Amino acid sequence: MVTPHSSLLTCHSSRIPSFEHPMPPFSFTPFLQGFGLSAALIMAIGAQNAFVLQQGLRRQHVFATAAICALCDAALIVLGVAGLGAVITQSAQLTALATWGGAAFLFAYGARAFWSALRPGMLDAEQSTLRGGALATTVLAALGVSLLNPHVYLDTVVLVGSVGGRYPAGDRVAFAAGAMSASCVWFFGLAYGAAWLAPIFRRPRAWRLLDLAVGAIMWAIAASLIWG
Repeated sequence: MVTPHSSLLTCHSSRIPSFEHPMPPFSFTPFLQGFGLSAALIMAIGAQNAFVLQQGLRRQHVFATAAICALCDAALIVLGVAGLGAVITQSAQLTALATWGGAAFLFAYGARAFWSALRPGMLDAEQSTLRGGALATTVLAALGVSLLNPHVYLDTVVLVGSVGGRYPAGDRVAFAAGAMSASCVWFFGLAYGAAWLAPIFRRPRAWRLLDLAVGAIMWAIAASLIWG
C-alpha cells in the first residue's frame, strides 16, 4: 500500500542527483609511448646518471638521490604536458609544428644513438667530479644535475610536453604517468642496482646494445607521430 509519506519520499529520491560518473578507461597505448619516450631520453651517459650511479656505489643517501632526480623529472614532465601541451593543442599550426619538429628531433636523436653505438662509451662513477657527503650536499648536487642542465628542459618540457600535448585530456594523463614511471624506474633501478650495473656498463658492448635500443625506440616513436 502506497502512503502519501512513501510517495513523497519516492518523489524526493527521484530528484536526488547522481554523483556516480563512470571513470574514463585507462589507455595503455599513450602510457607505453610516454614510458618509451622518457626511457629513451633518460638512458644516456651524462652527469645526472653518473652522479646517481656514484651514490649507489657508495651507498650514500641512495633513496634521496633517486627520489630528487625522479621528482624533478616528474615536475618538468607535468609542466610540459599540462602547460605547453595545452598551448599547443589550441593551435593547429603549433600542433603541426610540434608533430614535425618532434619527429625530426626524434629521428636526429635516434641517428645520434645509432652513431654512438658505433663508438660506444662507458659510464664510470669515478669519472664524476660531483661528491656526495652530507645529506644537504647530496640534495644540492642532485638538484644541480637535474635542473641546471639545459637538455633536461629540452627533453621533458619541450619534447615530452609537445608529444603529450597531442593527446586528449584523458590520454594525456596516461602519457604523463608513463613518462614519470620511466623516470622512477630508471633512477631507482640505477641507484639501487648500481653495484650490479656498474661492471656491466663499464663494458663498451653494453652501451652499444643500449644505444641501439634507444635509437630503435626513438625512430619508432617518430614514425608514430607522422603516420600514427
